[in-house]
Amino acid sequence: MTSPYDIEEIFPDDAPEAVRLPRRQAGNSPQGLAVTLLADYTLRTRAWLPSAAVVALLTEAGVSPAGARTAISRLARRGVLEGRRQGRRSSYRLTPAAAGFLSLGGSAIVSPVEAEPWDEHWTVIAFSVPRDRAAQRRGLRAQLRWMGFAPLYDGLWVSPRDVTEKAREQLVPFGATMTVFRSRHVGPGAGRSPLDAWDTAAIARRYEAFMVTWGPVPPRVHAGEITGPEAVRARTEVMDTYRRLPILDPGLPRRLLPAGWLREPARDLFTAIYDGLATSAQEHVRAVAAACTDDPPPGIGAHTVAELAAGLPVP
Repeated sequence: MTSPYDIEEIFPDDAPEAVRLPRRQAGNSPQGLAVTLLADYTLRTRAWLPSAAVVALLTEAGVSPAGARTAISRLARRGVLEGRRQGRRSSYRLTPAAAGFLSLGGSAIVSPVEAEPWDEHWTVIAFSVPRDRAAQRRGLRAQLRWMGFAPLYDGLWVSPRDVTEKAREQLVPFGATMTVFRSRHVGPGAGRSPLDAWDTAAIARRYEAFMVTWGPVPPRVHAGEITGPEAVRARTEVMDTYRRLPILDPGLPRRLLPAGWLREPARDLFTAIYDGLATSAQEHVRAVAAACTDDPPPGIGAHTVAELAAGLPVP
């Protein structure tokens, strides 16, 4: 059976949409860092950044200059970035489609999970898609994961939450291939529990690793020890790392989770670092951009976690 945490499936590289964001990898890829960087400081305005500034900022994050230029080129081909040239200088910004996707996705990733009472019923979606419709199958599975479902069996997905009207609309294109119902699990006994669709132990280890890696950082932030390139690098990397966790976390009712679940502590830690470094990082990005052009580019600014969660308006 497919792993419940197949990142390549959640973010397929051959998605049919015009915008193909970079595949998530075990580490921080140059393309992923570039997208995070532009989103962190230009998402609200879709401001232009000199390509030399993007290369310089990625180089400070440990990407080689050649790797940075390749990442920019590939993102432009994917429809994530659009470019313009003024004389010998080129600049890039997020395309409208990419900015809209990142705004919606960013809001979903950083928003807190609301605690709701659970009626002990499971929503079950059974589907069958012919093998010759691989793209449709991947699209449906990706949509179900974004909605908080997981595969109990290959064509049987479950979630403890009811299907909202908005979710029903998102499933309309796949309606002919699926059946949706809500029921109570009658176990224990033979067979799998719906909870087996999630590897909560694996997710818990991801949270623990995040806490261990980033736990020592807030005291340094509060002491003003992280500035300039280090502030941008830390802020970019903490976002690029944290954004995977809410996608893997199914948002299960607390009673179904192991004791000591780190969802809220991890979000609090992420917020402390991301917001705490916003001013220092913003100043450095502006300085690097200004050094690469005759006129300082307008519209460069950091946003907070609360602003991203509320949904940034994208021009």
